[in-house]
Amino acid sequence: MKFTLSWLKDHLETGASLEEVVETLTRIGLEVEHVGDPAAALKDFRVARIVEAAPHPNADRLRVCQVDVGAGALVQVVCGAPNARAGLKTVFAPPGAVIPASGATLARGVIRGVESAGMLCSGAELGLSDAAEGIMELGEDAPVGAPFAQAAGLDDPVVDFNLLPNRPDAMGVEGVARDLAAAGLGRFKGRAVKPVPSAPPAPAPARLDFAPDEARLAPAFALRLIRGVRNGPSPDWLARRLRAIGLRPINALVDVTNYLAFDRARPLHVFDARKIAGELVVRRARAGESLAALDGRTYALDPETVVIADETGPLSIGGIMGGASSGCDGETVDVLVESALWDPVNIARTGRRLSINSDARYRFERGVDPAFLLPGLELATALILAFCGGEPSAVALSGRIPESGARVAFAPSEVERLAGLKLPEAEVRAILERLGFALSEAPDSSGRLAVTAPSFRPDVEGPADLVEEVVRIAGLDRVASTPFPRAAEGVGEPALTPAQRRVSSARRALAASGLVEAVTWSFVPHAQAQAFGGGAPELRLSNPIAADLSDMRPSLMPGLVAAARRNADRGHGDAALFEVGQIFRSEAADGQKTAACALRQGSAKISGTGRSWMGSGAVDAFDAKADALALLGALGVPVGALQVVPGGPDHMHPGRSGRLQLGPKTVLGYFGELHPRVLELLDAQGPLVGFEIVLDDIPSPKSRPTRAKPKLELIELMPVRRDFAFVVEKDVPAGEVLKAALSGDRTLISGAELFDVYEGAGVAPGRKSVGVCVTLQPREKTLTEADIEAAAGRIVAEVARRTGASLRG
Repeated sequence: MKFTLSWLKDHLETGASLEEVVETLTRIGLEVEHVGDPAAALKDFRVARIVEAAPHPNADRLRVCQVDVGAGALVQVVCGAPNARAGLKTVFAPPGAVIPASGATLARGVIRGVESAGMLCSGAELGLSDAAEGIMELGEDAPVGAPFAQAAGLDDPVVDFNLLPNRPDAMGVEGVARDLAAAGLGRFKGRAVKPVPSAPPAPAPARLDFAPDEARLAPAFALRLIRGVRNGPSPDWLARRLRAIGLRPINALVDVTNYLAFDRARPLHVFDARKIAGELVVRRARAGESLAALDGRTYALDPETVVIADETGPLSIGGIMGGASSGCDGETVDVLVESALWDPVNIARTGRRLSINSDARYRFERGVDPAFLLPGLELATALILAFCGGEPSAVALSGRIPESGARVAFAPSEVERLAGLKLPEAEVRAILERLGFALSEAPDSSGRLAVTAPSFRPDVEGPADLVEEVVRIAGLDRVASTPFPRAAEGVGEPALTPAQRRVSSARRALAASGLVEAVTWSFVPHAQAQAFGGGAPELRLSNPIAADLSDMRPSLMPGLVAAARRNADRGHGDAALFEVGQIFRSEAADGQKTAACALRQGSAKISGTGRSWMGSGAVDAFDAKADALALLGALGVPVGALQVVPGGPDHMHPGRSGRLQLGPKTVLGYFGELHPRVLELLDAQGPLVGFEIVLDDIPSPKSRPTRAKPKLELIELMPVRRDFAFVVEKDVPAGEVLKAALSGDRTLISGAELFDVYEGAGVAPGRKSVGVCVTLQPREKTLTEADIEAAAGRIVAEVARRTGASLRG
């Protein structure tokens, strides 16, 4: 939503500066996104007068002009405009000026042998109009030498703010002024609209052709005929305002409707009365009907579309866009002005279906002020009479203007209860009254005031809405800052729930593993949802934001694969991504869960000691397993008690994946390589490995209130590493050997890692060699050779007992 500062002051009496206006708008919830200065692009252009315009000696259509640019200074300019003549005041651009329409920088030149030191500009070259045939002609009162932007009134700043969907009153400059006045920035003028003297008869009222249960589609429709108008260009002040907010002036009749849409948030439409055949009917479109609209496009209509039609067919898409066949032009003599109410839901659906984004649709789908239907028509009539003349008829109203304005029982104490802001009742009352709310003089026995919302505030329905209004005008900066309560244990620890702490810890742990966080859509295509275990009918979206985002995601993996594919397409094939977010398994209360997912692609392996029987190169399932175990360890899951079961869900490679569980009933997630069939569906190149852990399925740690927090242990003694090669049956998981080695001496052993798996010569058929490096960390004294041998013996004995392994000879 845009407006100029001078436009705002039509409705607001204020001495506030532009900076104060911008700051206040943002403070009260109308966030300013941009402040434009149209004079900046015209800073080099000056008002000039042609003193002499002589024919060019070498070109019939060119003239050599002597131009007074101020203070008596004459400049020679070669000009080809047919209207260049002595005495004309126009716009001069000196060398170095940038022409707004083309972006070209003007330079001195020689045209057909004659020097030219500047340029005389047309409206099209300045980006101010479509007139390109001649140079601009300024009035006699334009001061020679003055900046053109100032002389033409183009030095009016343009404010562009973000309009929230629940604020239809702020779709007009008058509503913005009302808010600023309520915030103490001036006096709201709020001029009432006076009825225009008119003479009967009224035009034939439009027929609303709807079933009784469909009357909401067009509850009220008003018409007025104005005969004998002289349509032409709008006054300069109106044309300037429309251009300032990005609209192109067309003619006075059309410009009046565009102006009121922004000035008072009241869209209207004008028909050339002589182009209408028979009576007007407001109805649903019929199958096969179409409309050639004012935007130059032809729209195929269906029965869901509400149209204004005559005997020949549709003339306008109600509340969205008019048709070219009945539009007003320079030949219009009798104009029919329409002011109507439309169903916001139907307007939104029709506009979306036809892909029409008009100013009228923007306002009607958010809800216009029903009480301003007739005043808006009166105001439009007054402007048309002022610009075009004519004789207005009486108003013909079809349907009924609905009652509006919610009535709310409101206790001023709700402001403190809901927002933490304690205000005197008098201030609460004053704020609401300045915003247009009507309040009872005294509260009832329960201390509540009877508050009636104005007709232009359909968003106000209950006490909480009134609290919001009071707080945004009073100022959010007046709400006292109250810290969250701290947890009972530990000073300075935030009072987060266990689930919140788990999510935060998961993000930190995954980032520490060298993964980069991604945030992806919560929706996926139906085929992908099915491939990852979802796709149930109850999880399909009834109104998706895009056709290929139709289902709630059952897994975070499709989004990460898509992100990795986009990176690979741009030359970044080594992806290491993670996401923590919601997944959706069913519509039940426990069907929405929080999961952590990570993905590695290409050669984005985990950095480590480098000792691996797999060597270096492409990522593999063990990288995904290491990521998953690192996450679970950071979340306090006893990694040593985890069971790794071969084979993951259907979207994972059956021979290169596994499940992580704490017993058969507590499956925490899976890891491994994605199935080639799924990679083909996702249009991705492998290898792609990853894991997904459902954080909600991790059992909560048992409460141990007496256990002290572990202290940081700093050990000065050097650790000792000893390698073991165990020969075991081929079907014994290497992870079981690793667990057994860790159990050999829990006091002395600080870690163990697998560095080799070998099958072949030197190892009996059906058996394999598993290499394990065990780290011994002394705490009290340096280990002797006897200590190391004793520990090694315990390790070998424990591995043999638990797996049947023996040391490789």
